[in-house]
Amino acid sequence: MRIRSLVAVLATTVAGVLGVSSGAVAKTGPTPLIIGGGYVSSAPWAAAVFSNGSFTCSGTIIAPQWVLTARHCVGGSMSVRVGSVYRSSGGVTRTVTAAYGRYDLALMRLNSSVNTSYVTLANSNPPVGSTNSIYGWGMTCYSGCSASNQLKTADVRVTTNNASDAYGGQAIRTTRINGNAWRGDSGGPQFYNGRQVGVASTANGFNIQNYGSVAYNRSWIAAVAGV
Repeated sequence: MRIRSLVAVLATTVAGVLGVSSGAVAKTGPTPLIIGGGYVSSAPWAAAVFSNGSFTCSGTIIAPQWVLTARHCVGGSMSVRVGSVYRSSGGVTRTVTAAYGRYDLALMRLNSSVNTSYVTLANSNPPVGSTNSIYGWGMTCYSGCSASNQLKTADVRVTTNNASDAYGGQAIRTTRINGNAWRGDSGGPQFYNGRQVGVASTANGFNIQNYGSVAYNRSWIAAVAGV
């Protein structure tokens, strides 16, 4: 999935939405992969998101029929591949029958259940200064690269929980430790202590990224998906 460039100018200079496909909402350019970090060998909860048959974003499965991703990734005919670290093979595929958005988070209902390990959602934001992990299939370089075929991960450090996502919702801002989000990582998760705390929304393409806060949207997620 690619991070879209200069979609929303936030409180600082962070301004690149991370989605990839041409059918995604509010996209204005290509989206990148995780720069740096390393490759993941197992991620049964991972969901590669496709629009009109083309890879566009990352996401996570949070319940048998529900995938969490970024709202700006949703558009066209949507489908997902769940349970594989490879975006083009393995796991199982499902079509999306409905999608619901709040700020830059989206919940996509699948046409049938997937039996796998689901992520656990956080009820609070991570501490400022804490080390978190991000995941995505985004670009592995700043130009001349396509989306990564294998899921990547990197460590980042939380600088504030009061940033904004692409649609003005509360977001967690981080800076790189050994890698950063870039185009194509939109919708991918941020984890702290084994729980998903954020959903990739925007990045400046060098060392700063904003992830929509799961805790801030927790009651909405529960109301829509029952999780």
